[in-house]
Amino acid sequence: MTKVININGRGTLTLPKAMCRRLGLNGVAQVVAEETREGVLLRAGATFPVEVYSDKRLAEFARNNEAALSRYRLKK
Repeated sequence: MTKVININGRGTLTLPKAMCRRLGLNGVAQVVAEETREGVLLRAGATFPVEVYSDKRLAEFARNNEAALSRYRLKK
């Protein structure tokens, strides 16, 4: 499908509803805009939440790793 899409003064563009449905963009969604030699390529995108670990949680990981690795260390 090829469509002419207007871009407003803020740089916002709206994809046609039929195109959104075909791309699986329902409700609030994201697209990846990539500059190419031919122009701008828009692809359906996705983001995933990232957990930010506290110092306490990082210390817990370190303790668990140390305990797991201790089983494989050579005894002196």
